[in-house]
Amino acid sequence: VQLQASGGGLVQAGGSLRLSCVSSTRPFSSTAMGWFRQAPGNEYEFVAAINWGDLRTYYADSVKGRFTISKESAENAVHLRMNSLKLDDTARYYCARRVGSSRVTRRADWNSWGQGTQVTVSS
Repeated sequence: VQLQASGGGLVQAGGSLRLSCVSSTRPFSSTAMGWFRQAPGNEYEFVAAINWGDLRTYYADSVKGRFTISKESAENAVHLRMNSLKLDDTARYYCARRVGSSRVTRRADWNSWGQGTQVTVSS
């Protein structure tokens, strides 16, 4: 499985961006797709995920109410709408895919990873 992430860029604090991740193969109903991020010098941090089958969503506390994850079945894609961006959101964002959704915040349980897309929030 290959994952292609796009949509990153430079945005002012308070602005918005929309990240997209396209999977090379159609996800199964048991698949989850999501996003992690890594800022320089920091560990990977779970951001958001969505179950392909039942559309249940998961969010890190730091992004709840600001970020929205959604899927687009026709394109085997997920999108991450990021509003009210903060300086702390600056990071490289990685798309990921896995089977199942237990312990969704645990990076080791995700099987496939994209190359990442950079998000930089300026003041």
